[in-house]
Amino acid sequence: MYHSKIEGLGYYVPENVVTNDDLSKIIDTNDEWIQERTGIQERRHIIKGEDTTTSMGVKAAKIAIERSGVAKEDIDFVVFATLSPDFYFPGPGVLVQRDLGLRTVGALDVRNQCSGFIYALSVADQYIKTGMYKNILVIGSEVHSTGLDMTTRGRGVSVIFGDGAGAAVLSREEDLTKGILSTHLHSEGQHAEELIVKAPGMGGRWVTDILADNDPDDESYFPYMNGQFVFKNAVVRFSEVINEGLQANNLQVSDIDMLIPHQANLRISQFIQKKFNLTDDQVYNNIQKYGNTTAASIPIALTEAWEQGKIKSGDTVVLAAFGSGFTWGSAIIKW
Repeated sequence: MYHSKIEGLGYYVPENVVTNDDLSKIIDTNDEWIQERTGIQERRHIIKGEDTTTSMGVKAAKIAIERSGVAKEDIDFVVFATLSPDFYFPGPGVLVQRDLGLRTVGALDVRNQCSGFIYALSVADQYIKTGMYKNILVIGSEVHSTGLDMTTRGRGVSVIFGDGAGAAVLSREEDLTKGILSTHLHSEGQHAEELIVKAPGMGGRWVTDILADNDPDDESYFPYMNGQFVFKNAVVRFSEVINEGLQANNLQVSDIDMLIPHQANLRISQFIQKKFNLTDDQVYNNIQKYGNTTAASIPIALTEAWEQGKIKSGDTVVLAAFGSGFTWGSAIIKW
């Protein structure tokens, strides 16, 4: 039995900065309204033709691979988390394998939305723990901007999301006191339709139905979110899954050196910080700059925290996420 250790981290965000004031020019909203409800000041949107979910994932992966010291030829597997693939199929995992020039290794796509990176990390961790693979590339990447309702009708959702990508290289670690100590995953599908994009989908309205109806009032292919319901569930599940991870490893809240929560809403992160009585130095948030980048949010935040020296060797790092599905999870890491 082995542990898996994060050997390299990288992230990429588009250069195109979209501020709250920028949005107010096309949507009936304002900076105060957005910041009060979400904490977001700006986000990044791709420029069409310059970036895709895959291309951003590749850019983040190149940085992570270089920092890891692992040769490209030694990557054994790819796990790619996203809700916004370039194509309906195939998924971006195989496109990354192609664009990075990797060997014909396996590539797996994970569709668990906001908790996608933790799910992907957990999958990679199991492969390494069992000895099946030695080095795995894990990516979370999202393009939201091209699929949002950028009108006043969609302002409750569209102001929240941004584009970006983060990546990690996991490698085999024989010292069982280091690396990923445990991961914890959950779902509650009865609330799946509280945060959803309904169409196009094989079980409901497919592309042919949308084209045939040509209904300008059809909102089924835009994101829908029951914001208050999601918030109430998120703060409960965040707390539960963080405690679950700590208890599984005989750790106390006081042992947390850094908590990286999924960047869904700054108010959620602040609620959790207060509940666990953590200081500002123990929680890393960057939603103010990037918005909610879904599966990319944790690897982007984790990379930034590490780059800024906020995560050091020997630190206990906790990752936690909650999102559409409903799915949620945590990972406890000894750096």
